[in-house]
Amino acid sequence: MNRVCLALPTNRACSATLTALHAEAAHAVRNFGADVQLLILDSADARTRAAHADTVAALAPQPGVTVHHLDEERQRAWLRRTITRSGLPEPDRLLDLMLPPAVSYGACTNRAFLLAASLGCHSVHRRDSDSTYQVHAGEPVFPVHHELPWLGRPATEATATVTRTDLDPALAHRPVALAGASFIGELSVDIAEIRRLDEAVYHDVVGLWAPGDWPEDRRRALVEESFTGAGTDPFTDDHSTLTVVDPMRVDMCNIAFDRAVYERVPLPPATDTIGSDYFLLHLVHDAGLPGILHNRHIENFHTPERRTDTGFPAYQRRFVKFLLSMLHFHHVYDRMAAEGAAGLLDADHRVRPDRVARLVRESTTLDRTENIWRLDRVDTAYRKLGGRYTKFADQLAEERDELLDQAARDMEDFAFLTEAWPALMEAART
Repeated sequence: MNRVCLALPTNRACSATLTALHAEAAHAVRNFGADVQLLILDSADARTRAAHADTVAALAPQPGVTVHHLDEERQRAWLRRTITRSGLPEPDRLLDLMLPPAVSYGACTNRAFLLAASLGCHSVHRRDSDSTYQVHAGEPVFPVHHELPWLGRPATEATATVTRTDLDPALAHRPVALAGASFIGELSVDIAEIRRLDEAVYHDVVGLWAPGDWPEDRRRALVEESFTGAGTDPFTDDHSTLTVVDPMRVDMCNIAFDRAVYERVPLPPATDTIGSDYFLLHLVHDAGLPGILHNRHIENFHTPERRTDTGFPAYQRRFVKFLLSMLHFHHVYDRMAAEGAAGLLDADHRVRPDRVARLVRESTTLDRTENIWRLDRVDTAYRKLGGRYTKFADQLAEERDELLDQAARDMEDFAFLTEAWPALMEAART
């Protein structure tokens, strides 16, 4: 039986999502005979966790579905045992990277990867707590319908079931490494208010995640596409393509990875940084590994805490840190594209963590002039918006040097974790 991990990291109230996720797990059992380990990694406050526990307790038992609801205390204890078993140096640093005190989109998914290995799962299917399933003809539109059963199997075996094949025949013997779709609804990054206030400022700010040397026309095209997912059109019928998946076409709220990917390389553990969990999408693409791109898009929405007096500056800081991280990530992406499958894959078509760690470490020594320019542009743009954006610009000015240092330090941490990852995985499996 194919054992899979359906994972939901959360730090907010999401009882309705938990119930819907359980229904998706049951769908995977009924339609594909899967053994589903439903993993809820709960970083919410005590009151919210208690409500989640009540929701989980009320779920009707489903044969083939096992629910694991872990708060941070239980996660930390398990991680500490696993790290100790690995015998790796700097265990306290590893624990902090795996379960930091601040928000980390990469770290919460890395915990899911390690726990999936310990549970004997062959794939991880990730969802988010600020999204929901579309409904068509009275039935929820579950992405797992396309995520199973081809992950890890030669791409050529999937050709008879997909709607379309757009894959070089020379790659057909390689295993399917991911399956995913995107989202409909609100922008994936909660910055629509900036566009409403000033379209030109929105263009200036969003365009900062492009490489610094891009021409204006290319930058403008990126801005128009950024954070929009699959638009707003609802699901009507199934389409799927066997291809090397473009990272811009999928979202981490709607993704599944084969174990041969996430058991080899982790996600960046950067804290307070939007987009830090997208790295494996680029790695799979640049390594020329096949994937299935489908159209069972999840519906995205924004929870209100991001717009409160305390939530607003915290969220905007995560967005700015994302912009600064791109100096380093663009360097790594360019190098990975140049390496291609010959450099990134071993003889068994598995990604090579040593090669990835080397490229990440290279990026830590980049000149930060481009990031100084980014901070200057953000400062100018936000002050044009006035109000709380000006107040946030004042905060950025005070943190300027620390933010520049953090961007490089985050990559150093990522290289360190990537080098340790094979040993951590082995310890988790045993």
